[in-house]
This record gives sequence, structure tokens and C-alpha cells, in this order.
Amino acid sequence: MHFYRMAFTKAPLKRIIKSHGIRRVSADALDYLAAILEERLSQLALESDKISKHSGRKTILRRDVKLARKVVGL
Repeated sequence: MHFYRMAFTKAPLKRIIKSHGIRRVSADALDYLAAILEERLSQLALESDKISKHSGRKTILRRDVKLARKVVGL
């Protein structure tokens, strides 16, 4: 069996979900949401990095993330 440590823990996700009035969510659903978030964040970070490098910088700036968000479709 392959075990993978998620970058997002369940407690913060559960707090976010509950803050929107959702009372119950299964552990399996939280795991799935965490996996989706990690995947999308990775896509966003990689695209942000490409944009900053294209601009001749090593540091990702807010504007890079904003543009990457449009490119990735978030």
C-alpha cells in the first residue's frame, strides 16, 4: 500500500468548509479535496515560476501569481 502525506491537513479544510455553512463532510471527501487543492496549487506555482523566469526574475511576485491564475483557469 502506498502512503502519501498530503500538504493540506484536514482540520483547516474542515474549518473553511464549515465557515460556508456546510455542517458535515466525510474524511474521504476531505482527502479528495486536499488532493485537488495540492494539484491545483502545484499547477499555479509552476506557471507562476515560468512567468517570473520569462520576466527575467528568480522571485515569484504577486503579479506573476495573478497572471498564472488566469492562465491556469482559476
